[in-house]
Amino acid sequence: MSVLLEKHIVELLQERNEKAISLLYEHYGDTLFGVAYKVVKDHDLAQDIVQESFVKIWKKSDSYDSSKAKLFTWLFRITRNTAIDKLRSVNTKTDKEIQMDVSDVYRIGVESTRPELMDVREHLDKLESKYQIVLDALFFQGMTQQEASDELEIPLGTIKSRLKIGLRELKKIYGSSMVLLSLISIWS
Repeated sequence: MSVLLEKHIVELLQERNEKAISLLYEHYGDTLFGVAYKVVKDHDLAQDIVQESFVKIWKKSDSYDSSKAKLFTWLFRITRNTAIDKLRSVNTKTDKEIQMDVSDVYRIGVESTRPELMDVREHLDKLESKYQIVLDALFFQGMTQQEASDELEIPLGTIKSRLKIGLRELKKIYGSSMVLLSLISIWS
């Protein structure tokens, strides 16, 4: 691209002339798509990123300083950063969805464990009350670990620790009971 054309595009951008965007798209669109695609490896997402990048370029046009970077470098950075942000956003969303699915897997209620058949309530009295409370909430009230944390106002990490220790203590009481061992393997 000629220096004169680049200078003309910058002037149009700073004047907020819409012709600047069409010139940018015409001269840089394919290259910026390539930048986005290289980061996200998804055609449709890369197109969205280019579109989002052009909106950012338009909004930030007054911040461009030709003494700090060439026009392409500035466009490249905006597009690349937008692509990285989008990729992180997609990954975070996916991680949260997976965590929600996993938490549903571990939601074991009264119906599924049938603790009344295991005489666990009798043996809970042999544990310290802090472990009794957590085990009661999780097994007999059917709460998830997060729900127990919220309801009992105990940090989630503490709930997990007390559950693990409580189950370990119950394992000592029950010995090698298969039912309890399966619960321990699920909750550990």
